[in-house]
Amino acid sequence: MIILIGVATVFVCVFGGFVMEGGHMKVLLDAFVNEVLIIAGGAAGSLIIMSPKKVLMDIVKGLGNCLKGAPHNRASYEDLLKVLYELFLLGRRNGMIALEEHVLDPQKSSVFKKYPRFSNNQHAVEFLCGALRPIIDGKIKPDQLRLLLDAEIDRLETEHHAPVSVLQKTGDSMPGFGIVAAVLGIVITMASIGGAVEDIGTHVAAALVGTFLGILLAYGFMGPLATNLEFVGESELDFTRCIAACVTGFANGMAPVTAVELGRRGLASEFRPSLEELEQMFKAMKAGK
Repeated sequence: MIILIGVATVFVCVFGGFVMEGGHMKVLLDAFVNEVLIIAGGAAGSLIIMSPKKVLMDIVKGLGNCLKGAPHNRASYEDLLKVLYELFLLGRRNGMIALEEHVLDPQKSSVFKKYPRFSNNQHAVEFLCGALRPIIDGKIKPDQLRLLLDAEIDRLETEHHAPVSVLQKTGDSMPGFGIVAAVLGIVITMASIGGAVEDIGTHVAAALVGTFLGILLAYGFMGPLATNLEFVGESELDFTRCIAACVTGFANGMAPVTAVELGRRGLASEFRPSLEELEQMFKAMKAGK
């Protein structure tokens, strides 16, 4: 919703300013459809040419996430910290083998079911279970776990950046397609050079609309959209990094509360509960049992 408001603000202000300066919307509207067809069609074609299938699918998915807004809020992080604390406490008291049933079949896990905000995030659940499984199986040493998680996070970061890069390059190409539309308009103008002066003026104005729309769509829509997609991707990565930090701390022998505290300290200020709030959350969890 916020994105739609922002887009509406850009277009209303730009076109409103045009009208206030004495411009006639009819001039823009007469050429709008044809110019948009050239610019948007050219940009869409170049996007398809430069993008593998997965990147195209990630772009569609990412744009949907942008319209939904930030993927995580303070409540999401509080649920995450609670899940981690409860799992770590269980592993410390009953041994790591006690976590096996939760890791191997998270959909039936009694711990995950308590926190639907977290359990509905399939990627986060898979990452957490994948991080805990090597420890439970005893296949690696605790100090080697960080290498595995860093490798996975690096790959996720690359995959998150690819759609952003493609959208940014597509936005950068739009002024060029606007020039293409303008040149085609000039070609039409030259073909009617022997006609009435009014008709020539109309054709020139229509040609310039192409350049105008190319620049407007590039810097007023595509560029900001790519930046928003980058923020959404970073938000997803921050959530994953928090899980990695907590699990790594626990695997290296930290007490459950200290391991969770390690992840809490890496959170953005808007999502990070204070130490006192964290302690109150854990006390409430224990009191509810």
